[in-house]
Formats: sequence, C-alpha cells, structure tokens
Amino acid sequence: MAAQLFQGKGHAAVYQKYRFAPGKELQQIILSYVQEKGTSPTELVVDVGCGSGQGTLFLAEHFKKVVGTDISEAQIQEGREAPSPPNLSYLVCPAEELPFEDGSVDLLTSFTAAHWFDIEKFMKEVDRVVKPRGCVALSTYTVDMRLHYGNCSEKLTQIFRETRDVIFKYSHSRVKHVLEDYKEIFEALPFKDKKRLTEIFDKIPMTVAGVVGYLESVSPYQAYMKDDPEAAKTLLQETEKRFLEVMGVSSPETQLEFWVRHVCVLGCKGP
Repeated sequence: MAAQLFQGKGHAAVYQKYRFAPGKELQQIILSYVQEKGTSPTELVVDVGCGSGQGTLFLAEHFKKVVGTDISEAQIQEGREAPSPPNLSYLVCPAEELPFEDGSVDLLTSFTAAHWFDIEKFMKEVDRVVKPRGCVALSTYTVDMRLHYGNCSEKLTQIFRETRDVIFKYSHSRVKHVLEDYKEIFEALPFKDKKRLTEIFDKIPMTVAGVVGYLESVSPYQAYMKDDPEAAKTLLQETEKRFLEVMGVSSPETQLEFWVRHVCVLGCKGP
C-alpha cells in the first residue's frame, strides 16, 4: 500500500511554498535522455506523485501535453491554483491506478515521490501505460544536503544536520529507498534498458527562511508536529536563530546556497 503523508491542506500549502523544482542539471539529464532514446515526438508526459507541481511545471515548458497526478486533493488544488500554461493539467488518482490507456504515455516521471508508492503495483502501471520506446525518469533529492554562505558553510551545514537528525527520528520506513539511492526502485523497473545516476548536484539560491521552510515541509516534521507540536515549533525557531547568529545577520531573508545531491533512475521500454 502506498504511504499517504502529504494530504492535509496545511501541509500542502507549506509544500507549495517551500519545495523546489528539479535543478538545471537534473532537468538537462532527463531532456537529453528522452532525446537520445526517442523515436517519435513526445506527445504525452505524465508526472506521477506531482504534489503541487514543482517538477510538472518544468516539463510543461518542453512537451506538448503534461498531466500531473497525485493522490492528495489538497496538493492537486495547490497546483491548479498556481499559474500554469494551458498544456498542463492535474488529476487526483493513486500512482498505482493511473487513468491512461495502455501504451499511451511517451514519458512518465516522478520527482521525490516514487518511494511513497506501492513499488510493485506502481511498476506494473508503468509497464502498462508507457508506450514502446517510451521513457521513465524517477528521481529524488537525497539527505546529502549542505548550506553555503561565506566562510561559515561548515557550521551552517552542521546546524542543519543536527536539526534534520532530530526530525528524521520520525521518518517513515519508506525513506529507506532514499537512503539507499533508489537501488530497489531501479531494480524493480521492468525495463532492460535502464540506468541509475547517483551523483547529480544542484546549487539552489535560498533564503534562511526558505531552508527552515523546507524542513517544515518534510513528512517527518509533520509527524513530529503531531507528536509534540511545541517541541517541533521550538526546534525550527532555534534553528533559524542559530543560522542567523553564525552568519552574523539579522534578516531571515538573507540569501545563501542550498546544495543538494539527486538520484535519478532512467529507463526506456523495449519495442
């Protein structure tokens, strides 16, 4: 059974505000792979577990028709309410029951979501809906994250990791797929032509408030909030305070760089 951890309206709003789109390197890897493998125009792209549409928007810039799907009505509503081009639409549905015809999808993607699915059932759907010579790109950012600002990058990264470690005590068991760099998901993809890239790096301009907001958006923090809301809120307040003190600034809108490592599983269905 798929894990459903991003359903509430409050969490969806935080997710929409603070989650970031796939970085330029990851975007280019996916686009280049599709171009390399494609034997026909890419007409239909489906982004599964799209959340509020951070990755779906990037796809709509490059392909004719893009559909984002997610099991959460609140997440889909956030995506629908955000500005988007006319070739992009959203559907509420489980990843394991996609409302597309057999062999109709040219490219199926999933950004930071596949580890929440019922992997066996999802892969059967992937095999069913992706057309011959169609492509799959399943990616996630990892917990390998660093903060960069002047000469205090190491201290900032240490504070971030200390906070993350407290929050991640509330992690769901499915996070193991991320910690293992999507190895099991790669092995489960039912295509012979496939590869797994584990060294994709992204440098994201972000404010201190944005980093704290990202921590608030992760599913373990939401579990922490349910268990001990005062402690959870205090943790993020103290984390922001520590960041600002180390940086020697007073505004949480101060910019820094958020360095993230991504993993991506790519596959092409046989003829």
